[in-house]
Amino acid sequence: MIDLKQLRETPEKFKDGARKKGMDIDIDRLLRLDEEHRSASSKAENLRAEQRKIEKDLGPQIGKLQGQLKAASGDAKAALEAQLAELKAKPAALKDEIEALQKVAAAVEPTIREILLTIPLPPDADVPVGTSSEDNVEVRFWDPAGFDHRKPFAASKGFAPKTHIQLCADLKLADFPRGVKMAGTRSYVLTGSGMLLHQALLRYAVDFMVHTHGFTPMSVPVLVREECMVGTGFFPAGREQAYFIEESKRGGGADAFLTGTGEVGLMGLHQDEILDEASLPRKYVTVSTCFRREAGAAGKDTAGLYRIHQFDKVEQVVICRADEAESRAWHKKMLGFVEQLLQSLELPYRLLQCCTGDLGVKNADMVDVECWMPGRGELGADGQPAGGYGETHSASRLYDYQCRRLNMRYKSADGKSGTVFCHSLNNTVAASPRLMIPVLENHQNADGTVTVPKVLRPYMGGMEVIR
Repeated sequence: MIDLKQLRETPEKFKDGARKKGMDIDIDRLLRLDEEHRSASSKAENLRAEQRKIEKDLGPQIGKLQGQLKAASGDAKAALEAQLAELKAKPAALKDEIEALQKVAAAVEPTIREILLTIPLPPDADVPVGTSSEDNVEVRFWDPAGFDHRKPFAASKGFAPKTHIQLCADLKLADFPRGVKMAGTRSYVLTGSGMLLHQALLRYAVDFMVHTHGFTPMSVPVLVREECMVGTGFFPAGREQAYFIEESKRGGGADAFLTGTGEVGLMGLHQDEILDEASLPRKYVTVSTCFRREAGAAGKDTAGLYRIHQFDKVEQVVICRADEAESRAWHKKMLGFVEQLLQSLELPYRLLQCCTGDLGVKNADMVDVECWMPGRGELGADGQPAGGYGETHSASRLYDYQCRRLNMRYKSADGKSGTVFCHSLNNTVAASPRLMIPVLENHQNADGTVTVPKVLRPYMGGMEVIR
């Protein structure tokens, strides 16, 4: 959520940010409603102050008249009673006016919040302007020794590649028909060495973040309340992508949603909390099952392990001080961790700077990491795929956007600045089985086997080759 005070002071900044992100938000309407709310609230407060003053001033007068009334009779008594009634009516009239103003303020509050939740965080000034992922900019790429993704796979390896779907079938790594039979499209069952490879990737990624980079491992719920999804910025914009559990209609209490990333649980840990500045940064990592409806993805990557409804993901989250330079530094570090991991797996990859139109609602900046997958891309004249990059990671810088929605703050060490909203960042460490695709396709051999990357072998019982 953006800072409403900042919106009032610099509305053009937020209008421009929404335009650059391709989002049609009626910010002027919000400002009008906000002014109406503040005006009614201010008038009500002024009338309350006047009411208190009148009640204080009238007290002695009413007391005096009530004393006179005891000894009065006839017309004198009637006159005193009329005077008393007039004095007592003044606070009552103000009370009615105050209640009317309060109703005006209360009536616009839901709409203000509704619009406020949809206003995107403006992109940073150094983010390239564009309308879609087609306008994203390649920052750099990396190929392992002896491989050049710009040449046909056979030029580097000496043989035509199989797709991960072919490898899964030949090596019995996955059973797609039975997965679809049980759960519908975009479902699968990992089998034998396929399941071992999946688990090895996840365990290696967790150990890498914990033992090499000092992150704290956490387990978090994957079934959460709506306020957690709203607080982390996944609702309202991404509501159609989440699986909904309507528990209230079954007498089970609150409705819930299945999360699409461990980020939701990691950020929800400190909702409505005030942290000590000395405890920052908080560096968390989790591995969790993730669920995505893939709404709007009909016909896209329907076969194989690339775009599926259920997967497991190791996610890193950093909660730090409200300092732009510190946030930027953590963004680079978190990308660096992923690059180290991919290089240790000997996987070709590239970094893509996302343009403004591909950032989404909550990001000031986002960099995608894509791995080279020989089985992707258009088929050539020889019937072989040309190869192509596929997204495997996404690193986001959000400043205080999530923390403001979650009411997550910290106390300044000097005790003079009060409480400040934290900054947050997140990045994938490893999402599997999608990450299995570049592992299988890049490490395949001419005889149809797959060489297990050295760093994964301890997690697979010493297995060197999948046969």
